Amino acid sequence: MVQARGGVPSLVRGLRSRPRSTVFLTVPDGAIATFARDIARADPLPPSVAFVHCSGALGLGALGPLVSAHAVGSFHPLQSFPKPRAPEAFRGSLVGIDASTVPLRRRLERLARDLGAKPRSVAEAERVIYHTAAVFASNYLVALTGVAVELLESIGWSEGDAVAGLVPLMEGALEEVARHGPIGALTGPIRRGDVETVTRHLEGLAGGPAADLYRMLGQIALELATEAGLEPAAARRVNRALTRNVAATRRRRQR
Repeated sequence: MVQARGGVPSLVRGLRSRPRSTVFLTVPDGAIATFARDIARADPLPPSVAFVHCSGALGLGALGPLVSAHAVGSFHPLQSFPKPRAPEAFRGSLVGIDASTVPLRRRLERLARDLGAKPRSVAEAERVIYHTAAVFASNYLVALTGVAVELLESIGWSEGDAVAGLVPLMEGALEEVARHGPIGALTGPIRRGDVETVTRHLEGLAGGPAADLYRMLGQIALELATEAGLEPAAARRVNRALTRNVAATRRRRQR
């Protein structure tokens, strides 16, 4: 298999002696279509060469210029790679796969399994929701951690102490999600219907941006808690606490 890291001319030259290659276009999402167009305009390559991108958000349409002459596919590890990681990082992960031909699909599925990952078909029409879910589970998890770290820093903790304290809590919560799903894993004041604690939290946030985030996520947690069996009367009390004085708080911030 070949990774297209250099320019198109060097890639095409390298493929002359490797006519059965699978080329992985490991370039930014915004460059995939341009790269595919440049390859299609270059000297013709053997039809046996396949091209695969690694974007989670884009479907096979990004490789449109190559479809008439080549099999094309996508291979997106549902994993975080802020920096290069060893192949072991794939173990147990899901890999979103699509392909224009059955042989290429089977080849990509085999590659995922060889890496210790689990292949999962993600069709063109499913890509946006699939990738949005990944952003919620990964990028926004990091963003929420940043909010939690800032809160602890505001009472004198160092970033290192905050991270060291919060990560085991997060890992424990994720382990419960893996065992019981989101509804069964939910704990905390909203799950218990503890209105007094929710109110104190909002008062402590003093109407800042974190308060809006707390209210928004609290509503989502309340839906889970209701599905988990929180009594309707308790759910109504929590909802009133989450929505109380919202308009007045926002007006004060705008002045």
